[in-house]
Amino acid sequence: MPRPISATIDLASLRNNLAAARSHAGGARVWCVVKANAYGHGIGNAATAWRDTADGFALLDLDEAVRLRESGIRQPILLLEGAFEAADLLRIAEFDLTPVVRHADQVDMIMRAGLPGRMPVYLKANTGMNRLGLTAKEWPAALAALRACPQVGPITLMTHFADADGDRGIDWQLQRFEGLCAGSGLPRSLSNSAALLRYPEVNADWVRPGIMLYGGSPFPARQSAAQLGLRAVMTLRSQLICVRDVGPGDTVGYGCVFAADRPMRIGVVACGYADGYPRHAPTGTPVNVAGRMTRTLGRVSMDMIVVDLEHLPEAGVGAPVVLWGEGCPADDVATAAGTVSYELFCALAPRVPVTVIG
Repeated sequence: MPRPISATIDLASLRNNLAAARSHAGGARVWCVVKANAYGHGIGNAATAWRDTADGFALLDLDEAVRLRESGIRQPILLLEGAFEAADLLRIAEFDLTPVVRHADQVDMIMRAGLPGRMPVYLKANTGMNRLGLTAKEWPAALAALRACPQVGPITLMTHFADADGDRGIDWQLQRFEGLCAGSGLPRSLSNSAALLRYPEVNADWVRPGIMLYGGSPFPARQSAAQLGLRAVMTLRSQLICVRDVGPGDTVGYGCVFAADRPMRIGVVACGYADGYPRHAPTGTPVNVAGRMTRTLGRVSMDMIVVDLEHLPEAGVGAPVVLWGEGCPADDVATAAGTVSYELFCALAPRVPVTVIG
């Protein structure tokens, strides 16, 4: 019998979440962000779910973009970090992809590439994120060069918000971006999931939702995924493989970081950090056992987690466990572990069998 841990990917939930994003987009077109293997959910699964409804797909890796195109996807495909070397541009052109231009050197690469036709591009401004994008000083020359280049087709202007989910918000970056775009008459792309949900007035021409498409809230402390009309896509399930009683003073797991202060009933779950569960999740991390919420106890092991069964007398060996997903929000698990649901989804280990439903 195989180890009793598995994950499901629900295509119906992917479709629901794209519909939710579209309802907030106010007529803007939607790039479905599928980087990092669709946030751990599988690019092929995302393509299957959104084949007829996505306006476009956005990702990082050129090989993944090519496979997406070869799978029959006809919508635009955006390469969020663009070309890394000149040779990439011919392949980008061959498969009708759209690169982001995020550095002056990439402008020069395009000018010298000898492209067979006119390539659409996204020109990215650094308005305060300070990762990628052209500075205000570099921007005018880059935009002028691209507009004058006969090998460049339609140009879209973009930036990325640093704190759309936080207290600082977006106005400070938006003002800088609008200054750079003034008078250009070119289409724009600004909003990630947080901005799309929180600042729909700035959706512009294209939005770029990511985490919300996979059922995670970009600001779980403010609004849950369910409150935003989003549904869990990935559910990680297992079972209890052992149940035991411990007494006052007995400790649980490595490091003896949890000690019972009274007689307790505990259970062992077949799941650990080698399956992708966060090792740093502390005692008290929420978990669903036999349809009811309880908590983890002690340190997460490579292959096992201990849970509190004090109020679950009906839960015995074989009882179903949801680690995150339907019945145990990934955002709640991530918050308890001091991380974000993005990391949980991306960390699902290859050894966990995945079934696609919906």
